[in-house]
Amino acid sequence: MFSSRFHWDLAPNRLSRLLAEKRQAGAAVLDLTESNPTHAGFSYPAEILQALADPRALLYDPQPCGLAAAREAVCRYYAQAGFTVAPDRILLTASTSEAYAYLFKLLTDPGDEVLAPRPSYPLFEFLASMESLRMVSYPLVCHGDWSIDCDALAAAVTPRTRAIVLVNPNNPTGSFVKRDELRFLQSLGIVLISDEVFADYSFHPDAERVPTLACVTETLSFSMSGLSKIAGLPQLKLGWIVISGPLAARAEAKEKLELIADTYLSVSTPVQHAAGRLLELGSGVQAQIAARVRANLAWFTAAIGAASPARTLAVEGGWYATLQVPRTRREEEWALELLQEDNVLVQPGFFYDFESEAFLVLSLLTEPETFREGCRRVLARVEA
Repeated sequence: MFSSRFHWDLAPNRLSRLLAEKRQAGAAVLDLTESNPTHAGFSYPAEILQALADPRALLYDPQPCGLAAAREAVCRYYAQAGFTVAPDRILLTASTSEAYAYLFKLLTDPGDEVLAPRPSYPLFEFLASMESLRMVSYPLVCHGDWSIDCDALAAAVTPRTRAIVLVNPNNPTGSFVKRDELRFLQSLGIVLISDEVFADYSFHPDAERVPTLACVTETLSFSMSGLSKIAGLPQLKLGWIVISGPLAARAEAKEKLELIADTYLSVSTPVQHAAGRLLELGSGVQAQIAARVRANLAWFTAAIGAASPARTLAVEGGWYATLQVPRTRREEEWALELLQEDNVLVQPGFFYDFESEAFLVLSLLTEPETFREGCRRVLARVEA
């Protein structure tokens, strides 16, 4: 009766079942997985609601690429970071997930392959399956710092490879693409898709870092971002694609993307008219988020003693920290024990396709008191 795309086991996993039991019993669980900024105790200005009250929102003027004023607001966002992006290179979407769907439609046929990093966010497999694609992973390796295993990536390329996905910085490793890695990727001549939603949240400067692919000229590339992370406004559903690369390839890509977007016309009129103001107001929310994730990371790093069997992996940016714990048990067992015995929720590394054991992923977005108490319990359990 239903599509073969739905081949996943949709039953709750052991951690989800235990969490449901805990909450049903009224346990005070310290959630160190929070990824929703609107649930994390930040202060949002009331002017955000006022920005959505523009009378022009009552008029429907469908523009496949998005209203000009909204695209110009995105251009100003890039200009503030020192990058020149013309409005005609921008296409608005309702989310980054939708942007992936548009790009997969643009670049692939059913059965084609897209390369994506591992470890990384588990959404890729679902997005690819929805488009009848095969997602092939290439490894990120950590030798002090994270980097792309370029040899393994090259070996993963086949005649059916249509695009390479970059998450810059990666989620959850927090690693940015470096300039020598970008040169290697461009040498392959394959379209690049760069997910840059966490790009504003870096922990230290690095001249070798590639902050965005929005100004790439050598290879057809697509950069994606949106209000969800930039302004801490996931509920307002506005994202975008920046088209970069050689002029002729850009023009053809834009023409076809515009047809795809015209088929769906998913971006709401109110959020487009409000986009400029939302980006302005969101800068204050972004500053709050940046200050918290930096402070939580600094506290957590300092809290791990030299004699501790646990250690944090290198992280350059983003909202997450990865804790390596002893392989005295599987990371799923660590996560289950922490929830059962200590009322602390963390994510095991296999949720993000870590290739080895044992890693726990913690959200730096968590409110400080909850984060510190939860981390104390985690370290006490690991060091016991």
